[in-house]
Amino acid sequence: MDAMQNPSDPAGQLDLNLDLNLGIELQDDLEGDTLREECGVFGIFGHPEAAAITALGLHALQHRGQEAAGIVSFDGSRFHSERRLGLVGDTFSRREVIERLPGSMAVGHVRYSTTGATILRNVQPLFAELNAGGFAVGHNGNLTNGLTLRRELVKGGAMMQSTTDTEVILHLVAQSRRARFVDRFIEALKALEGAYSLVALTNKKLIGARDPLGIRPLVLGDLDGHPILTSETCALDMIGAKYVRDVDPGEILVFDEEGAHSHKPFPPRPPRPCIFEYIYFSRPDSIVGGRSVYEVRKAFGAQLARESHVEVDVVVPVPDSGVPAAIGYSQYSGVPFELGIIRNHYVGRTFIQPTQSVRELGVRMKHSANRAAIEGKRIILIDDSLVRGTTSKKIVRMMRDAGAREVHFRLASPPILYPDYYGIDLPDRGGLLAATHSLEEMRDIIGADSLAFLSIDGMYRAMGEPGWDPANPKFSDHCFTGAYPTHLTDQTQVEPQPRQLSLLAEAS
Repeated sequence: MDAMQNPSDPAGQLDLNLDLNLGIELQDDLEGDTLREECGVFGIFGHPEAAAITALGLHALQHRGQEAAGIVSFDGSRFHSERRLGLVGDTFSRREVIERLPGSMAVGHVRYSTTGATILRNVQPLFAELNAGGFAVGHNGNLTNGLTLRRELVKGGAMMQSTTDTEVILHLVAQSRRARFVDRFIEALKALEGAYSLVALTNKKLIGARDPLGIRPLVLGDLDGHPILTSETCALDMIGAKYVRDVDPGEILVFDEEGAHSHKPFPPRPPRPCIFEYIYFSRPDSIVGGRSVYEVRKAFGAQLARESHVEVDVVVPVPDSGVPAAIGYSQYSGVPFELGIIRNHYVGRTFIQPTQSVRELGVRMKHSANRAAIEGKRIILIDDSLVRGTTSKKIVRMMRDAGAREVHFRLASPPILYPDYYGIDLPDRGGLLAATHSLEEMRDIIGADSLAFLSIDGMYRAMGEPGWDPANPKFSDHCFTGAYPTHLTDQTQVEPQPRQLSLLAEAS
């Protein structure tokens, strides 16, 4: 059952919504240089505690989406759905909720919206009753022809219940005239462009699918003989499951009572996994594409030290995403690593009142200077990426206010020059600092003594590649190069497109 507003307490709900809305602008300001995570998916087949296992898996994937979470289960005769706004632990840690999700198969989803507003009807997994039976689907990624498909479906009589691009998959499957469900599913996927990793559930099958370029991650695990599909290996570690393998790009995996079935209906193409899984999105303890995310981020930092080191006294990470790169920088350069910035992990929206005086202190609500580690010292700040520079500017000023003698800024990724259309929340190119300013202008805006980014070639070398080959890129690196790996059908339409929800709106 979906969450419903309590009619006996409408005022309480109104107050909560008001607090959430009032806090959004300041929260956006606090995270002005932070990339928003995409989404996370999880599915399990044949386990008597499928919903509880799924909830634990989603908890491990919470970093991929904090706006909403949902689980759909099947008990042999009926589908059951629980979808909520908010964090996994706020809903799915309660016994009574899990008890409303009986069955031995389930799929789950944590969400950050890149298409569709943050409202309950957009929370996934989406579910529909089709001619062949119930069908639930959770989607990590973004379809670059989702709006075009949506218009065509609506013109053909489809009635959309959400504003998310995932719903077009339900309609495409429903309209297919193929006899077998898996063939209907394949036919639907062949109409899609862009990035997707899907987990889907029917009354007989658990299905996983990855886009032909493997832009979004999806892995196969095993828990005591029960197959699991999920976005990252950290979810397998959470529940004590074994990693089996990555789902191949373009592969569709189907699990039913007869076993596992692999389908590869797409012509093979060179994979283009998203480079930002290594830079920012994946948890450091995950293994993505056979690489330890933690070790890759340390390698980014070491490469950064090779390319742009200056004489300083301490290396300071911008927590938390800058920590592994700062460790790598420190280890390679020999400069001591210090926690010169302490992060408050408990900054929320509901208690924040956006008065001007609080807004001016906003960055200090999330990051505080550790004066003892930086006063009187020359420091290098290490962060994973830079989007528009708002928070970076405030952190540099905070370091100077705390007595830092020099503040040098280093980014463990190349300059972001182009927007993303595959599930990363980035502004249009005009909102990207590196796309509109020179390096010296950016340094001046941020207020640092020096500024440098990891080179594209250095990024590839840190990944264990011989270097960057623009004619044959190994990753989806379009945010740095403009080399988009798929068609951008929706971006070429004449009709205006709804902009992605952005955390990067300029704070007043």
